[in-house]
Order: sequence, then C-alpha cells, then structure tokens
Amino acid sequence: MPDQTESQYARQIAVIQQELTELQASRRIVTSPQELEELEREIRQLTDRLAAAILGQKVQVSLDSDEVQEAETNLIKNHPKRLKSEGKKSVTIRTVYGADLTLNVRYYRRHCDRRKKKRCAGLYAGLALLGIFERCTPALTSEISQMVVLLGSFAEAQQILSQQGHTLCEKTLRLIAYRAADRARLAQKTVGWLGHSQENVAGRRVVISSDGGRIRLREKKRGPKTAKKRNRYVGAWREPKLFIIYVVDETGKQDSSFAPLIDGALQDPDTLFAMLTHYLQALEIGSADQILFVSDGAKWIWNRLSRLVDTLQLDSQNVHFLIDFYHAVEHLNKAASLRKDWTAKVRNKWLNKQRKSLHQGGVEQVIEAIQKLCRGRNSKAIRTQLNYFINHRNHMHYALISGKQLPIGSGAIESAIRRVVNLRLKGPSLFWCKPNADAMLMLRAFCKSGRWSLFTSLTLSPSHAFAL
Repeated sequence: MPDQTESQYARQIAVIQQELTELQASRRIVTSPQELEELEREIRQLTDRLAAAILGQKVQVSLDSDEVQEAETNLIKNHPKRLKSEGKKSVTIRTVYGADLTLNVRYYRRHCDRRKKKRCAGLYAGLALLGIFERCTPALTSEISQMVVLLGSFAEAQQILSQQGHTLCEKTLRLIAYRAADRARLAQKTVGWLGHSQENVAGRRVVISSDGGRIRLREKKRGPKTAKKRNRYVGAWREPKLFIIYVVDETGKQDSSFAPLIDGALQDPDTLFAMLTHYLQALEIGSADQILFVSDGAKWIWNRLSRLVDTLQLDSQNVHFLIDFYHAVEHLNKAASLRKDWTAKVRNKWLNKQRKSLHQGGVEQVIEAIQKLCRGRNSKAIRTQLNYFINHRNHMHYALISGKQLPIGSGAIESAIRRVVNLRLKGPSLFWCKPNADAMLMLRAFCKSGRWSLFTSLTLSPSHAFAL
C-alpha cells in the first residue's frame, strides 16, 4: 500500500504535469527579450518543481523498500554505538532543483538518559545510505561545494546559489562544504585514498613534485581577553604543503588520459609524505616504468625522499631525483649578482656559459666556476650558493633526464600552488582557522585537478554514519 507521502507526491506530479500541458497548449506569444526571459523562468520553475516531486516520490519509495530497510538494519547492527529506533519522523531535505522535500524516515537515537541536558546524537540511517548529509541531496552537496571552491568568497557563492533558488546563508554553506571535505578525508582512511577506483600507473612514466605556499591563520593569542570577553588572535603566516602526481607520455608532455592527483595539508612534512605514500601505494607505483621526483631545494622535501623510496620498496634503477633546473639557475643568478665588480655584459656572459654547462650535465664545471668567485667581501654569500650546488650535485643530471624525455622543471607544482592556494586561500586581510583552511585546501585540490568525481564518490560512503 502506498505511503501517505508517496501519494502526496503523486498528486503533486499530476498537478504540475497539468500546468505544463496547459502552458504548452496556450497560444502565448513573446514579443520582447523581457517576455522571453519571463517565459524561460516560468518553464524552468515548473520543470524544477516536477523534477523535485518525482525525486521525492522515488526517494520515499526507496526508503520504504525491503532492500533499504534491510541495509538500515545491517548498518545499525554494525554501528559502534547502541542505537534504538524511535519510529519514522518527518524530515525536510534540500534538493538541487531549489525545492525542498518532506520525507518520512526512521530515526535511531543513542541509548542514553534523556533526562540529562546533554543531547545525544542520533541517526537517520536511510538518509545516510542514500548519501544525504546535512539535509542535502548528493547533487546539491556537490554543487554547493563546487561553488564555494570556484568563486572568490562564500558571499559570492551565496549570491549565485540564491539566483538558482537556494536560500542558504553563508554559515550553512560553510557547514555543508567543510563537512563534505571531512567525510572525504575520513573515507580515504577507511575505504582507500582513491576510493573504489581501480586506477594505477602500471607501465607509465610518473612525475612527482612537492612544494609549499603561504597563507595566514587565525591563531589564538596568549594574554587577557578583550573588553567584550573575546579571545585575541594573531594572523600567523603558515605554509600549506602540496604534492602533485601526474603521468607524461613518450615526448615528456603531460598525458591527458590521466588526471593529475593533487592534495596537501597544513600539518608537518611527515603528514604530507604519509599522504603521498598512501596515494602512491593505491596507484601501484612499483609497477611504473619510470619515476621522477622533481622539486626545489627545500630541505623538508629532500630529507624524506629516501625514506619514501624505502617504504614503497621501489627499484632504484627506475627512480630519478632532480632539482628543478630553473631554481638552480636562480642560484646561479644570485652568485653572479654578488660580483659587484662585473659589468652587465660580463655577468650575462658568465651566466649563459654556466647555464648551458649545467643543462648539458656539467655540474662539476659549474661548481668549479663558482669556487673561483669565492673571494672578496662577498665570498661568504657566494659560498652559500656554492654549497647549494655541492649538496645537490647528485640531483642535477639534466642531460640524462632530458634524454629520457622527462621534465627538468617543477612547473606543475608551482602552478598547483598558485591555483589551489594563492587564488583562494591567500589575500589581503584574509585569515583562516586551521580546520577550515585544511578543508578548503582539499576541496580546491580535487576541483583544480579535475578529480571532482573522485571527491564526490568519497563523500557518499554510508560508513560516515559511524563517525557520530
């Protein structure tokens, strides 16, 4: 026997279909752009109402089906907390069509003393099974998260969404987007870093880079509170760290058949490399044909690469380490600029010669050339640049890497830092709380790398209900 809610949606569908039929049969003529726009919006509103009513009917039928009820029972049995059914309750959820749905869903609450003031969190198991969190359908959660990521602020996202019929405040947008990011991160730790994807890099040429950016965090300041009893804070500069994993073809160009993987964190370098290890293990990096680690000279990167290779048990013959060629050239420029007695012509001639020698694999000749400059009052500063080349002399085989048709620069990660961090997380008078910055970092990374479908699949796992 049909549920009352299901019958109600059936009546709504019939009424809206009748309105659409009458509109189609009418002899309405548009004679101006304004009238055409009005007609477009009228048709859009009717079709959205119809779609929402059909969706509500289908969701209610699904919630009442034997299959979903059996899945609910299994979910509750496997839940780490004891939950008790309180019967069906009326729940309103938001849809991507801008119309809300009212559903009858079974509610489970925790076994606790209800006389206590502290509220015990419960669970709508049926909604969790269908990927409905924060009272939003999966499609709406994905759309809101993308708007928050792609636009310059939450206010802009709210403005665009309101034009589409979604009346949501900025606080709600933050809640939906940040919790979606939290669910995706949780799913990575439970179902795997690539979800249920069978993607791997077997027989392919893989390039891995890492780098850091700069954002300002809102951190609590020690000392007395303000006159309004609020905590004081400081805007501390912190370094979000990113990595990128991508595949190149036989010519050294990025392979478009493999979308790059970008991710990062605001924690310490060990956390970032632990994430990188999980990604590489999920991609079966040991079966790759060639592996190149290319980066700038940051110590926090190079001090951990050998440990990463050992953890992944990679074949040393297929693994290459490289300092970004253009960063190395910058250090040549710094060394040359410290010779104040040189004219511009002499300086450029020396730079061109050393750059060419470095590109052809003559790092030892470059080191000798810089050693000859270490005299005079700037000799100490020049020696600092010399030590850079000495410490990384085994990471400057540019002729060898070029011969293998692999990139000698880390432009991919530099671009990722700009697109993921600088264009959204960094700006004048822009401060972030650390958890929110971490969530936004993840959202931007998946969106800008073209991996949004992977992100949405990670956010929809019913196992997130166990986190209550």
